Amino acid sequence: MQDRMVLAFGDSLTWGAIPGGGGKRHAFEDRWPNVLESRLSNARLVTEGLIGRSTCFDDPESTTERNGARILPTLLGSHAPLALVIMMLGANDLKPRICGTADGAATGMRCLVEIIRSFPFGNSGSAPDLLLIAPPRFTNRKLNDEGPAGNRSIAESERLPSLYHQIARDCGGAFFDAGTVATASPIDGVHLDAMNTRAIGEALVPIVVDIFRRRR
Repeated sequence: MQDRMVLAFGDSLTWGAIPGGGGKRHAFEDRWPNVLESRLSNARLVTEGLIGRSTCFDDPESTTERNGARILPTLLGSHAPLALVIMMLGANDLKPRICGTADGAATGMRCLVEIIRSFPFGNSGSAPDLLLIAPPRFTNRKLNDEGPAGNRSIAESERLPSLYHQIARDCGGAFFDAGTVATASPIDGVHLDAMNTRAIGEALVPIVVDIFRRRR
């Protein structure tokens, strides 16, 4: 059987940023997409994680294209045929200078879903299944008792799971709340230590297996 191709589309939580690490990255085997792939048979994951990526908002301070909606069509074409697209975004949307609200992040996520649903896959196969992931809720930084890095709101991050769950229901996709198995590090209040990012990969295994089973 040909390996199923899965696109993991996300930000630094998918890239594997170490909390407070100044751009350093977790070991390959600790990043959640790689943990997930190692537990699946007949599947290959393509990890497209970028520090600072948002759903659909521009970041004028960046030297890379952080607007997810702008780059997603290119990735869909270059990695086709795809059986599944997993998206975990929204943490950067909640930066006040980017957007700042969970409603804005949800609007962006709906935009990404529509891009996937309307993409002309043609001879490369049918449209992939979708799995939307709400990132773990933010927390206060323990060292100086400040809020999450980037002046992000814990309260807004707590609203993302219900909003994303509704989007998944509306588009017929699957949903997972990463906050049920992972907790943001108190170092910066946003990113994950190695144990917590591994936990996300482990928790996704039965969900993805079920998606593949239903796709047959």
